Amino acid sequence: MIPSDAPGAPGSRPVLLSDYRAPAWRIEHVELACDLDIDASEIRARLALRRNGAGAAPLRLDGEGLALRSINLDGRALEPGEYMLDAEGLTVPGARDGSVLETVVRVEPAKNTALEGLYLSGPRETGFLLTQCEAQGFRRITYCLDRPDVLARYTVTLRADRARFPVLLANGNPDGAGALPDGRHWARFVDPHPKPSYLFALVAGRLEHIERDYVTAEGRAVKLRIFAEADAIGRCGYALDALERAMRWDERVYGRNYDLDVFHIVATHDFNMGAMENKGLNIFNAKYLLADPDATTDDEYRQIEAVVAHEYFHNWTGNRVTCRDWFQLSLKEGLTVFREQSFSADMGSPALKRIEDVSTLRRAQFPEDAGPLAHAVRPAQYCEINNFYTATVYEKGAELVRMLAGRLGADGFRRGTDLYFARHDGQAVTVEDFLKALGDANGLDLMPYLDWYRQAGTPRVRAREVYDAATRSYALTLGQHTPPTPGQAQKRPLPIPLRVALFARDGRLLPLRLEGEAAAAGEERVLELTAAEQTFRFVDVPEPPLPSLLRGFSAPVIVESDEAPADLAFRLRHESDGYNRWDAGQRLAQLAFDAALRGGPGTALVAWCEALAALFDDAALDAALLAELLTPPSAVELGERCAELDPDAVHEARETLENSLAARLGAALEPRYRALHAQADGTLDAAAQARRRLKRRVLDLLCRHDPARGHASARLQFDGAHGMTDRLAALAALVRSGAREAGDALARYRRRYDGNALALDKWFALQAQVPAATALQRVQALMRDPAFTLRNPNRVYALLRSYAQGNPVGFHRADGAAYFWLVERLRELDAINPSVAARLATAFNGWRRLEPVRRRQAQQALAALAADAPRLSRDLADILERTLAG
Repeated sequence: MIPSDAPGAPGSRPVLLSDYRAPAWRIEHVELACDLDIDASEIRARLALRRNGAGAAPLRLDGEGLALRSINLDGRALEPGEYMLDAEGLTVPGARDGSVLETVVRVEPAKNTALEGLYLSGPRETGFLLTQCEAQGFRRITYCLDRPDVLARYTVTLRADRARFPVLLANGNPDGAGALPDGRHWARFVDPHPKPSYLFALVAGRLEHIERDYVTAEGRAVKLRIFAEADAIGRCGYALDALERAMRWDERVYGRNYDLDVFHIVATHDFNMGAMENKGLNIFNAKYLLADPDATTDDEYRQIEAVVAHEYFHNWTGNRVTCRDWFQLSLKEGLTVFREQSFSADMGSPALKRIEDVSTLRRAQFPEDAGPLAHAVRPAQYCEINNFYTATVYEKGAELVRMLAGRLGADGFRRGTDLYFARHDGQAVTVEDFLKALGDANGLDLMPYLDWYRQAGTPRVRAREVYDAATRSYALTLGQHTPPTPGQAQKRPLPIPLRVALFARDGRLLPLRLEGEAAAAGEERVLELTAAEQTFRFVDVPEPPLPSLLRGFSAPVIVESDEAPADLAFRLRHESDGYNRWDAGQRLAQLAFDAALRGGPGTALVAWCEALAALFDDAALDAALLAELLTPPSAVELGERCAELDPDAVHEARETLENSLAARLGAALEPRYRALHAQADGTLDAAAQARRRLKRRVLDLLCRHDPARGHASARLQFDGAHGMTDRLAALAALVRSGAREAGDALARYRRRYDGNALALDKWFALQAQVPAATALQRVQALMRDPAFTLRNPNRVYALLRSYAQGNPVGFHRADGAAYFWLVERLRELDAINPSVAARLATAFNGWRRLEPVRRRQAQQALAALAADAPRLSRDLADILERTLAG
């Protein structure tokens, strides 16, 4: 499952990893008969039960918000005294090994605004029914053992009015369909693969579809189908192409073939997450599935390809092999994100993909690791599992898998995953099982890497160097330290693999020979730091070298060194590793920012601008990479460098960087923009996307250097854009630079895309992120737009999350007005959709790092919300408690 762009109120008992016990019962087979309607659906469940061992624990099934109509055990109706119902489940003391339990429950999809379990997507007149069961939504559909280590085979029969619900879908292979009296019809699906309840899915409604025949490498004929509403089905072709690319890639790279006769995907605009990997029936947030050149940007095309691949890859890393409990969530998500990232790198530019992934990690996960919501990739406890679909579990989890893959090499990692799939197919497993399979396949003990999964926080690696001219030796001393995080004051040293190279002062890479080795072995090495401090000594080094550390971002750490601005500028111009070239520029920009924040001399700023000016004239440099090199770290990343955060001061210092770069490039900007614009077309090939990426950045700088020319260029680009990438870039340039044409352009965009939900989300998000003191008033006005609703997660994220998490200047007002305003919105949202409210509340994660005035205002706003804790959902109460306690 992809989070959209992740138990108890304060004081409730947390769930502990150490308390895990295998289930006392298991279910061999689940038969469901679902009579579906919008206001009331009836779910008949037949569970074939087995005791799991010789324990005497009575049968206890999970269930929430269900109206029980009948209950039978082994063919006999139970009397009220023979079972116990409460708000969280059903207990049946009389169940024995081999019993069959039958229940009938009633649920109300139209009232389910939380979008978990069975709910209505869209207006009641035209919308359709669907389910979302991860992590604990199945218990809102029927009584069951709703935990990932209970795997059962499912047979599902759906019945509904044919005119209102002509399409009926569930997991597995189709196994019959037909007519019923009174204009109703039925369809049955059988899933031959055992699965946990969180992977159950059904869909019913008026949907169109596109399809394609596919034959796997093993010769299985598969029908690929994507379903969407009639006004959206024409935008599903790109996703279908991406699905086929992902299936071929998984066959080739991992040897994984699809295992059912059909593969179905359904698009919906009402979804809490990004997408969900239900076995054979993926359900997608429409923003990650629908695409057309007029409304979809280049970035979104790549996101669609990545998310389609991610959910398909889950068929093996998550479905066929699933997680034993929710503490192991990253076992499926981190591993699948790594597979998705590798696929995307193969489909495009590996260097650019690495830069994008690391940039996301730094913007989202590093601040998470540094705040009160920090948690380990495999946490030791949780109160509400919905709140652990985080950047730590996904992005950091993927980096841990990448470290292991790098440690083993491509062939070794493939041997390891082959053994993992063979050993654990059809099982619910743990991180230890994964590490053991990888290690056993390669004759290695990888258990020291388990500490990466158990410790929160971002390790910091400190580098010191000494060159001895007399012995022609170079000593590189590396030390590691992980700052304390909530609940973990002491940290153990971790195994940290650092890819390194050494540059000569003329830009050559030096051959590397460690002390004790007979000869040099290549120009790049992996040094594994396993202690608090280690020294690595290179010999036969002819001159004082310039180190290139953490090449390819080989471990999710922060490297601290005293590298001079001139040395960083040198590496920015000469690095052969694409990621490290970008990183050298980012670090140089950080030094320039530090100086600007202090109002001191600008040595680093001059070095940064001069190095980029030289690269700007390099015609051989990839356009997309140049665009990334020209972009300084975000305000969020730069703010992490401040002991006490003043967002206004951070913004002003970053503006100094932007304006200085624009001034240095000066007259070169307009001709470069004109040359890029002259090549504009709507094609999606890599070269065209790279040109658009660079053109967007050059236009931003041109608007700074020469507002009149920049605004004129942006207006013409907006009017004549070939697609959404250029149109949105021009609109953003006008709005963010305060052009007088901005208001008209916004109005024209709004009219053009009226009724196009995904295009309007971009319109809301763009305005919410404009850094200005009046941002709150703008957001309040946008909430009055007829297209805004708190009931649609995408719309909430587009406006409210973009503002609270993507606009530090606008949100962190010194008067605290935005904090108290957001608290009121959280109260409203919590009554509608607790999961969305909890995700939005993470905007307060860094409140303790704010300067005193803002910190006091944020604390007062949080305290006001905490006063309502008994009336808040478990989701929001959990985030609030951890944010205040951290």
